[in-house]
Amino acid sequence: MRVRFSRQGGGSRPGCIGLSVLAVAMMAAASANALAQDLVYTPINPSFGGNALNSSHLLGLANAQRDATASDADDELLGSAGSIADTQSSDADLFVRQLQGRLLSALAAQVTESIFGDNPQDNGLITFGDTTVSFERTLDSIALTITNTVDGTVTQIVVPQLVTSN
Repeated sequence: MRVRFSRQGGGSRPGCIGLSVLAVAMMAAASANALAQDLVYTPINPSFGGNALNSSHLLGLANAQRDATASDADDELLGSAGSIADTQSSDADLFVRQLQGRLLSALAAQVTESIFGDNPQDNGLITFGDTTVSFERTLDSIALTITNTVDGTVTQIVVPQLVTSN
């Protein structure tokens, strides 16, 4: 920066007023307080405390970057062919699995009623199709034995029994 002083008027020192103004301006700039504040990190993701309005935007970005799709999962279930016959067979298989699940749930309810119901039994045997469930209550546990009569597999479950003192 180049400062040029010129003499105008009859002062005893050339550029004295200009130098004074410059000195005052430099001291004012040097003495100004520097203002700052703490930096605070605010997460963007609402799962980590960020703004909840960001959730739909972040979900859209995640879905756009995702490689796998629901149709990929369907292709794995249907196999490589993915024909209508495969879909119908898959629907039938799904129905059979759901029906079997409901029937097994009813069997489980029957076993539970026999063990814990209004008229609890100390032991019993319940047969449902190819599955046989036998149970025996002891002082501190209930032993269940589940037998598949077709292939002979046996599963044993021991459930601790809640013992309360009166």
